[in-house]
Amino acid sequence: MRGGVGDGAVLFETKRAKGRIWYKLYFCSVLAGLCMIWVYRAIQIPGGGGRWWAWIGIFGAELWFGFYWILTQAVRWNPTYRYTFKERLSQRHQDKLPNVDIFICTADPSIEPPIMVINTVLSVMAYQYPVEKLSVYLSDDGGSELTFYALLEASRFSKAWLPFCKKFKVEPRSPSAYFEETLVSPREGAEAVDWLATKSLYEEMENRIDVAVKLGRVPADQRKRHKGFSQWNSAITPCDHQAIVEILIDGRDEKSLDDEEFALPTLVYMAREKRPSHHHNFKAGAMNSLLRVSSEISNGAIILNVDCDMYSNNSETVKDALCFLMDEEKGHEFAFVQLPQIFKNITKNDIYGNSLRLMTEVDFHGLDGVGGPLYTGSGCFHRRECLMGKKYDANSNVQLEPSRKILEANTSILEEKAKHLITCRYESNTEWGKEMGLKYGSPVEDVITGLSIQCRGWKSIYFNASRIGFLGVAPVTLAQTLVQHKRWSEGDLQIFFSKYCPFIFGHGKIKLGLKLAYTMYCLWSPCSLPTLYYVVILPLALLHDISLYPNIKSIWFMPFAYVIAATKLYSLSESLWVGYTLKGWWNEQRMWLFKRLASYPFAVVDTFLKLLGINKSAFIVTAKVADKEVSKRYEQEMMEFGAHSLMFTILATIAMLNVICLMSGVKRMVWEGEFGSQDSLLVQLVVCGTVLINIPIYEAMFLRSGGGRMPNSVTITSIALAILAYVLPMWQNRNASLVFP
Repeated sequence: MRGGVGDGAVLFETKRAKGRIWYKLYFCSVLAGLCMIWVYRAIQIPGGGGRWWAWIGIFGAELWFGFYWILTQAVRWNPTYRYTFKERLSQRHQDKLPNVDIFICTADPSIEPPIMVINTVLSVMAYQYPVEKLSVYLSDDGGSELTFYALLEASRFSKAWLPFCKKFKVEPRSPSAYFEETLVSPREGAEAVDWLATKSLYEEMENRIDVAVKLGRVPADQRKRHKGFSQWNSAITPCDHQAIVEILIDGRDEKSLDDEEFALPTLVYMAREKRPSHHHNFKAGAMNSLLRVSSEISNGAIILNVDCDMYSNNSETVKDALCFLMDEEKGHEFAFVQLPQIFKNITKNDIYGNSLRLMTEVDFHGLDGVGGPLYTGSGCFHRRECLMGKKYDANSNVQLEPSRKILEANTSILEEKAKHLITCRYESNTEWGKEMGLKYGSPVEDVITGLSIQCRGWKSIYFNASRIGFLGVAPVTLAQTLVQHKRWSEGDLQIFFSKYCPFIFGHGKIKLGLKLAYTMYCLWSPCSLPTLYYVVILPLALLHDISLYPNIKSIWFMPFAYVIAATKLYSLSESLWVGYTLKGWWNEQRMWLFKRLASYPFAVVDTFLKLLGINKSAFIVTAKVADKEVSKRYEQEMMEFGAHSLMFTILATIAMLNVICLMSGVKRMVWEGEFGSQDSLLVQLVVCGTVLINIPIYEAMFLRSGGGRMPNSVTITSIALAILAYVLPMWQNRNASLVFP
């Protein structure tokens, strides 16, 4: 627990997790077990031949697994929890609250529907915060008039929506989410009348936007209603268009009022210039453009950036963040406050493991205990000066500036000035993307930006409020999930092999625990290599009666049994504690395996191709929509295998190889009695027996019909490859194999 400048004066409180002695005993015992396993592998190396090679490979894999397990414990050593006192903030700093600029990025209206984007915009416009100090910016990297039209409609609807939210203390303040939760009016009388009227206005707006999206163009009568549409013509494409800045609501204008005659927050549309001949640096480039445009218009001391699918679920989130950044004793040490990414469309048993509960409920609290969480790219409050490259100075008591920058009185002139800041050539020969703004050159620009800020001496805060701050949309197909994790893991691995490697870039700047935690994420994808070795070599070893583990009667069997049992039981208990169901934990284990087999290997390959200069980084936007049949199967927790994907071929081939080798091994052991020492093959039999985790694959290949089943071409190819791996050694030699001569 932490005190402040005086009793009752602190704006936040810190608590450390209790009862860690049991965890530390677990850690020490498993570490001892791992050391014994490594000793066994080292002193029991067999002679030459195939068994020697298999043994050395397994030894290397187990060294890696042990090393990586140690990395994962860095975030479990000292979990830290934060609690805020918003009422004290309001009492002491109501007149000194800083300006807050909110950045929302979108890139493609076809996979990020405009109606979803504007619901996020409306939710943050309705924060319980002085509207004259609130500015919302939407960056449209697709340069789409459909997105602009949707934002224009939202600016008009906000005149009714914001007073409705304030009057009735609405939560959440995304119209779509709110009306979805309250299908009927919550009360009678005046509120019921307002509820029906506001819902009707929203549905009319939603219908107009949906019609425009289906038509692929804005109706002519709507184009005439705003001068901004004159900037779009037939020559504009998502990758080739001029800079566009439109101030749809000017918070300085006394005429910008809602239906109750109260002021509205500033609302700005921005599409930076994009040309085929200039690299646009993906989301990092958009964020840096927003930094420059906002500095000209509102210049808020605090920046909040939110993904376009992560609507605000808590109207007081801004005040929560300011409790940390404005705390008199510690506030000047913090550069940013990171909130968790939570998804509203997670199924009961989290079929694709997309809830990230272990990250949000375990990892990030542990990160907070060793120097602060990573910057994850959404739901994060930054000090503007930290994003601009300012170094931490312990002797400087950083104050947040509450006053708005003096602005150009003429909106049109201000828009033209802002456009100049987002042209393709503006950043040439500048420090943007290097020492200023978000870093360029990585698919995970947010992670290296946060690391750079922490290496300049700043700390960060992780805040997981009782009421979730933001709710988003998780992928609803297996392919989307695997592709998303491929991008994340590829970007993280690129960090490890770049100058931003935590142990090099962070040397002498951040704590060892934080270095280990960053490295844990950076080395996600290399875990695929030992995992692939395990799931291929162990079945083949079982098939050919080659023992790679000690006899169950041997003393050396104990560390293997203990490490496997202890780590799985701890994983299960930890998962149940954070809210998983038993089936949800099993699904999480399955997805852990699927990602290592079919997602991370591609990340490793692409990273090394990039290091060799053969390939370039790419940023893949994850689709936020799915058709009705896909959504229905997702809600029923049926895995989606309907796409022709090399990832699915790998999963299906390995699943078939494991089940074929397991059946053959069991047949020989039980019915033919050919194994000379069954006890020594027990571990391999158990490991191969985990093919049960592949049941959704077998169902998709052989039992399911209709949409979502494995394509016939993938099924046939996978069966053929598995059978080839099974029979090829037999063709070579009846008593030996190519793998184990």
